[in-house]
Amino acid sequence: MSSFHPLTVLEGLPEPLGLSVTNGHINIAVLAPAATSMTWCVFDTLHVEVARVTLPKQTDGVWHGAVVAQELAVLSHVDLNAVQYGLRADGEYKPEHGLFFDPNKLLLDPYAKRISAPFQFTPALSSPRSVSVDTAPLVPKAIFNVEAARRPPTWLAELDTTIGRGEPKFIYEVSVKALTQLHPDVPEAVRGTIAALREPCVLAHFKQVGVDAVELMPIAAWMDERHLPPLGLRNAWGYNPVGMMVLDPRLCPGGEEELRDTVRVLHENGIRVILDVVFNHTAESDEHGPTVSLRGLGEHYYYRRYWDEELHQERLSNDAGCGNTLDCAQAGVQRLCLDALRYWVTEFGIAGFRFDLAPVLGRDANGFRADAALLQAIETDPVLAHTWLIAEPWDIGYGGYQLGRFSREWLEWNDRYRDAVRRFWRGDRGVLGEFATRVTGSSDLFAHNSAQTDSVNFIAAHDGMTLRDITSYEHKHNLFNGENNRDGHGENLSWNHGVEGAADEAIEQLRRRDVAALLATLLLSRGTPMLMAGDDFGRTQQGNNNAYSQDNAITWLDWQRADQELSRFVGGLAQLRAQLPALHHLTWLTGTNVSHPDRTNARWWTELAEPMQEGHWHDVQRQHIGLKLFAPLTTDTSLTGRILLWFNAQALPLNLRLPPAQLGCYWQKCVDSSHLYVSLTADMTLAEKELSVTIPERSVVAWLECRDPAFE
Repeated sequence: MSSFHPLTVLEGLPEPLGLSVTNGHINIAVLAPAATSMTWCVFDTLHVEVARVTLPKQTDGVWHGAVVAQELAVLSHVDLNAVQYGLRADGEYKPEHGLFFDPNKLLLDPYAKRISAPFQFTPALSSPRSVSVDTAPLVPKAIFNVEAARRPPTWLAELDTTIGRGEPKFIYEVSVKALTQLHPDVPEAVRGTIAALREPCVLAHFKQVGVDAVELMPIAAWMDERHLPPLGLRNAWGYNPVGMMVLDPRLCPGGEEELRDTVRVLHENGIRVILDVVFNHTAESDEHGPTVSLRGLGEHYYYRRYWDEELHQERLSNDAGCGNTLDCAQAGVQRLCLDALRYWVTEFGIAGFRFDLAPVLGRDANGFRADAALLQAIETDPVLAHTWLIAEPWDIGYGGYQLGRFSREWLEWNDRYRDAVRRFWRGDRGVLGEFATRVTGSSDLFAHNSAQTDSVNFIAAHDGMTLRDITSYEHKHNLFNGENNRDGHGENLSWNHGVEGAADEAIEQLRRRDVAALLATLLLSRGTPMLMAGDDFGRTQQGNNNAYSQDNAITWLDWQRADQELSRFVGGLAQLRAQLPALHHLTWLTGTNVSHPDRTNARWWTELAEPMQEGHWHDVQRQHIGLKLFAPLTTDTSLTGRILLWFNAQALPLNLRLPPAQLGCYWQKCVDSSHLYVSLTADMTLAEKELSVTIPERSVVAWLECRDPAFE
């Protein structure tokens, strides 16, 4: 005899997917074309399963049904503000064909918005059907707020008034927990959470650095990879998702309102939010992974499979290197991705998205296509029309490297910028041309399909060494990851000044100088700069270049040791960049202006104040170069809009001649990375009296062309 409470079951509707409320009825709709039955399971606040509803109808692959909300309200320990539920799907169990149906496996609704607890891996989640046990006690339950679903959100209309348009000017990549877990001025109760991002001390730091967008590493629910718990490790990054729309309670214990309030406060402070989304794979991993959501609804439908000629059987594609690959050619997967993006925008005011391993979204059986259905749908969707789209344009699948091949609607992470800048400052020979191309926007990669550069410039990101570690370690140090240092990139284009890791004060000062030069290069390059949080003040991961499993002090930012002078230097560079269109405009530099030769927008210079010639570019010993940029100013009449940049990577000071300033103008030093110096205003008392100057070794130095107020 069943102990489940009987509920009136109606046919319901196949739209929308997930749970919704209409006329006092809770509608349930689940896409699972191959399932033979679908059961909606209700749990009370004590996590006891109190009701089961077999969805009565399937329409075009969608199982659907409806219940009377008031019938749930009278059940003991069931709260309409937080109805806990899961799904059980039945059907064939043939793993070799991608069929894992098992009603003992409680499944997360792909359209769930909140869960009762974080996901934790346990071997029972991977057990075959023949020996499976009820996993309901082992997995979180989805939570549905019936009362909230009855009320359409109104807060977004108010938020929109604070949303600016145009491309992001300066992106700050943030691991939510790592950013504030050790911050002494953040209340202990909110450290490591999304709510901490709106604390005054954190906002003050964002403003000091000068960012206008924070890119949050994944905040959707994730699960530790199955090899981590035995090692006593936890996933620190979140790139192992379980759901696309559900906030992970570890980062957002206050649920949807916590994220809404945080976005609102950030907007009020001129900062927009970009979400890092993982639409390429899920935590269900390979054939031996857990069954917690999509796998139990039809692995063969949601995940891409291929025929293995050696084994003579179907296998999961592994383009992400994580065991499985979402099949973005399937209409249902496309819809899930689009619905998730719309949800983040309409419910929270998210301004843009960074797509992890983005080629997966555009790949079918024949390889990657920039005009693939899902990519086109994202680009043309009216809800997403004003959002920023940022691609990580590579994965390990067929034709996996697609830098410069996304359409003009996309910005792209530019690893060639990263590598060229590192090599130049490391002292590699013969990289001057590559370096010059990268700091001026990478026209060779993006000019073919866009009127402006789509390059997201970065030197370090979460996946790799920190900026400080690039100058402190020649080799990766990943032993704490438990893989005998086999994981992570072997070639980091890094250098250590003769000592691996911690060193004496003299060497640490040399490293600091190099970090400052790298930061100045980033902020003075054409394109959209992105900085990893903490790289502005010298954070270290002790040489770990794959710290995904280090949810500890290795990845947590140490604010007590923050180099605030370095951080203020970054803020000064950001202000200078915002002040000068020559630095922040994304349009292409031509290097010529036939009508007005004095208004040439870009020219490269030698140390003798001569334009660079072909022979100079082929001089493999040359480790320094000058660049003069111009773009008209619309406000500040004390400046002409010209800036002269010098990059000196050699180990000796450089004697050079400045090109003559225009009549009635003078050159004033505005940047010297070796002294963490930034000047933002014209000051005749600081004018270079002589055109012959000496700039320090291993430094970036820049001059503004200023108008002489005495000249008539």
